[in-house]
This record gives sequence, structure tokens and C-alpha cells, in this order.
Amino acid sequence: MSAKERNWWIVAGIVIVLYALFPIAWIVSLSFKAPADVANGQFLPSVFTWQNYSQILTGDAASLFLPALRNSFGICLIATFLACILSMFAAYAIARLDFRGKKLILSTALAVAIFPVISIVTPLFNLWRLIGLYDTWPGLIIPYLSLTLPLSIWTMSAFFREIPWEMEQAAQVDGATSWQAFRKVIVPLAAPGVFTTAILAFFLAWNDFVYGISLTSTSAARPVPAALGLFSGASQFEDPTGATAAAAVVVTIPVIILVLIFQRRIVSGLTNGAVKG
Repeated sequence: MSAKERNWWIVAGIVIVLYALFPIAWIVSLSFKAPADVANGQFLPSVFTWQNYSQILTGDAASLFLPALRNSFGICLIATFLACILSMFAAYAIARLDFRGKKLILSTALAVAIFPVISIVTPLFNLWRLIGLYDTWPGLIIPYLSLTLPLSIWTMSAFFREIPWEMEQAAQVDGATSWQAFRKVIVPLAAPGVFTTAILAFFLAWNDFVYGISLTSTSAARPVPAALGLFSGASQFEDPTGATAAAAVVVTIPVIILVLIFQRRIVSGLTNGAVKG
């Protein structure tokens, strides 16, 4: 690559980074603006204030935001744990066993992943009200599995394919049962893949809005994305832009920390198995 081409790639990279980070920077700036300063058209606030953060953490909006934050952490962690456990067994069977319908399972998982969520919300809403799962944690955990399981199966099956089959056979020759070989040999070797899958599954569940707004009605199970849409100003003439931006910043901080710490694992999980040889 010549020096001119390298400079063009650097410029293009800087433009892309600025384009991607500008909305985040704008939200952070809005979170430090006073209500009267939101619509002034300036990027930076004229006076920095913590009013919006105090409003969502200790003020009027705390009763809406803090329970939603607790619900999001609890529901997403449980959904991620279940998705990892179920996908671990499914991925092992797909990677190790020869049976009819293996490709059908993977195709079905992919079809579920690309199926539009909005098309099943209404029947799910009616079903949940009939059986008593509406506005409950299980009523969100079960639909979240439809988001996290397909990606988890695809990602984890790629890791299981990379584990040498001879290691499991060696454990069985030494007297280990199939379950012992899976639990003591395969699972520890696949731990990086399981960890990567858990991070990706957590992100999917954490960012969901459609299920959260449609299948909850109170703070008993309402997640953060749904709670942000219900913020209101001090009066009907005031737009809660600053409080919403502050809540968005608080919610985004855990995701940014996870991405910065585990970005290598995420990339390896997405690209593992893509190249052979």
C-alpha cells in the first residue's frame, strides 16, 4: 500500500468513527443541558448541570427509572444464562453428532433470528394475558430466548467445531462417560466461546424495546428501553429530553464497558470458523 492510499484509508477511518460517535456525543451533551438550554441549537451546553442525572437517580423520575434498571439487569442475566445453557447442548449435538435434520435446525434458528418481532407481539400479548404471564419476569424472559437462542446456537457451534474430537475420545478411553467427557473436557475448552456467546446474548436482550413496551404495563417487569419511552416533563409543555438523554447515558455505560473489556472475545466469537485451514 502506497503512502497516498494509506492516508486515504486513515481519513476514511476517521470520518467513519466521527460519524458513529457523533450521536453518542450529542446525547451526552444533552444530558448535561438544562431544560431551557436543550433547544438552543448549540452542541455544548452553555451551563453544565447535573439536574437531569439527579432527576432520574434521586428525583421524580427515579421511581420509573431505577426499578426498570433492576428489571433489565435481572431479566437479561436470566435470559442470557438460559440461552447459554440450552445453546451449549444444541451446539454440541450439531457439531459432534450425525443425525437427520441437523441443517434444518440451523436453518430454523436462522429463520427465527430474522423473523420480525412485531408480527408476534399481538398474539403473544393475548396469550400472556390468558395464562398470567403478562407483566412478569418470565413473560419477558421467554420471548427474549427467541432473540438470544438463535445467535447463541450459531456462535457456540462454531467453537465446538474447533475443539479436536480426539480429546473427547481420549477421555472416554480413560473411562469417562459421555457426560463426564462433555462436562470435564469439552465445556472447559469451549469456555471462551460460551463467554463470547453470553456477551452477545446479553446485548440482544438489553437493547430490546418491542417486547418490553408491549408485554409490560407496570414497574413490576418493565425494562429500561420501555421506561425511557414513558418519561414525562415537569408539565405538559416541557419535553423530557435532558432526563431521557441522561437515562440513555446511564444505560449505555455498562454496554460500553463490556465492549471495551471484551472486544477481542466478541470479534473472535463472530469470526471463529469463518476461515478454514
